[in-house]
This record gives sequence, C-alpha cells and structure tokens, in this order.
Amino acid sequence: MKIEILETMYLEIVSPEATLFSGEVTSIYVPGVNGDFEMLNNHAPIVSILKEGVVKISGSIELDEAVQDKFTKGDKGTTLLKINSGTLEMKDNKVIVLAD
Repeated sequence: MKIEILETMYLEIVSPEATLFSGEVTSIYVPGVNGDFEMLNNHAPIVSILKEGVVKISGSIELDEAVQDKFTKGDKGTTLLKINSGTLEMKDNKVIVLAD
C-alpha cells in the first residue's frame, strides 16, 4: 500500500472586515484575472490580481465560528469562499489573499 504524504503551506485570507482564515492547507485554487490557477507547497513566488469567483481550499481546516457563514463545503473535502476581487501573494511557502 502506497502512503501519500501531502506537504502543507500557510494560508491567510484577509477581508476589509476581518481575517477570515489563517492556517495550514495542502493547496489553494484561485480565480486569477489571466485565468484560474492552483498553488501547492513550495510554489514559485507570485503576485496576482484576483477576479470575481471562488477560492477553493484543500486541507483539513478549522474555521472560526464568526466567519463560517462566508465559507461553503465543496466536493472532495474542499472549502469554498466566494470573492468579488482581490490580490494574492505567495512567497516562502506562505500565501496571503486580500479579498473583497
């Protein structure tokens, strides 16, 4: 039996009102203005503008009770967050999403 070990990275999602999430995830899929893309552990540094769409987060994440209503559950254990726009930066295995 093959055991797959998924590496994690740190994700922080911040809105104008509050920090919506901060913690370890296995991947994040975002709606970039030049097309949707996914980032995994040790992705190359990137800065991108995000358009309206859905951010898909993979991993066992714990949401604060105060922000749970902003997220929905997707298929295959993903957690979804609808955004209107935003900015993303990934550097040193840390992703920061500034979302509207």
